[in-house]
Amino acid sequence: MALELIGALVIGLTLGMLGSGGSAITVPVLVYVVGHGAKESIAESMAIVGLISLAAAVPYARSHQVDWRSVWSFGVPAMVGMLAGAWLGGVAADSLQLAVFGGVMLGVAAMMLRRPPGDELTETMNDAHQAVLWKIVLEGTIVGAITGFVGVGGGFLIVPALVLLARMPMRKAIGTSLVIIAINAAVGFAKYEHYLLSRQSSVDVGTIVLFVGVGAIGSVIGRSINARLNQEMLKRVFAGFLVVLGGYVILLEGSKLVRPSRPDTQQVVQDSRLTVGVVSEEFAASTSN
Repeated sequence: MALELIGALVIGLTLGMLGSGGSAITVPVLVYVVGHGAKESIAESMAIVGLISLAAAVPYARSHQVDWRSVWSFGVPAMVGMLAGAWLGGVAADSLQLAVFGGVMLGVAAMMLRRPPGDELTETMNDAHQAVLWKIVLEGTIVGAITGFVGVGGGFLIVPALVLLARMPMRKAIGTSLVIIAINAAVGFAKYEHYLLSRQSSVDVGTIVLFVGVGAIGSVIGRSINARLNQEMLKRVFAGFLVVLGGYVILLEGSKLVRPSRPDTQQVVQDSRLTVGVVSEEFAASTSN
């Protein structure tokens, strides 16, 4: 329980201090710290990220910082991609899923190290250039597929897409992305939970409630810490942490893919003895007749 509390607090602190990146460590915490299966962890991560994003989106919606048209034009293709990604995740090997997740963590680190486009640039553009609809649809589908397969929120991909393709101010892009993340996470969670139930498994509701509650407290603390620290330095430190953690996950899970686990030697010997015994009994019975 102590490790779960620490993991949930770290996720919340990360979201509060940096505004993103917390979902990138949710699955590793659930898999390697809590000890849940890969697919259960991905489903739980979607529920955790979705609920936190929904709560965070409320202030943006109240202040009219959500572009509902972009929620549809970006969010609907993302939902389609999410369903496809979740389906692929259901049939993929756990090690493959986690190895891809490690690669996504490296991508998150790279995005955090890049200088984000400023409000001034996007506001001066306004309607000078019309966003190409097919690019938004394509980006939404790709983001949905990635998030559905590995269980991350995808805000690190959605916000730049809305800023650069939809010519949206940064604050509105963040608010819009939170709504899109919440919707997509709900769709992905439903798909994964259906898959788990069909195999007599399910998510741990207690874990979800714990991570959402403690994560929310951590995010409040993180926001207060954020005001006292250099955010750019924080991002660089966290990006370095993601590189290390992502590299570890890739090496660990990749080794399982290229070198499948060998069957237990003792079990093989026992099975062999059982087989020999059965054959011997059948032979003795046939000769006695």
